[in-house]
Amino acid sequence: MNSRMKNPAMVVPDAMAALQALGAAVFKGGAPKKTLELMNLRASQINGCGVCVDMHARMARKSGETEDRLFAVAAWRDVPYFTDAERAALALTECVTRLGDKSDPVPDDIWNEAAKHYDEQALAALVMSIGMVNLWNRLNATTRQVANPHARW
Repeated sequence: MNSRMKNPAMVVPDAMAALQALGAAVFKGGAPKKTLELMNLRASQINGCGVCVDMHARMARKSGETEDRLFAVAAWRDVPYFTDAERAALALTECVTRLGDKSDPVPDDIWNEAAKHYDEQALAALVMSIGMVNLWNRLNATTRQVANPHARW
């Protein structure tokens, strides 16, 4: 497998530094790191981004995530491994990742459930994290970036 080009974030001057700074800010936003990684993994699965699926599974494992939960995140509704707060975050992730699939892309019941479990700052971090992973997914999928199993995430 070969990529079409370098990742655009590495080609456009200062883009990588800006995206990394935003990513670091999101992880300081008050949402649990494990939840953010599960969300990143789920969005990446939906978008078919091999680089991000590989990276976020590894990062989640590094932050203490269990194999059972990593293997089951694509079927989170059908397994007992996730808390109500994590389920709310995953439902929000799926809606925001699939904005064009519905006339009301983020229904009130999905938003309200997430808001029930996360304060405003943590909720903002969830929304920004979803936006960021979707950006990375689109950069990687468009340019056919190749997952690097030797990378140290």
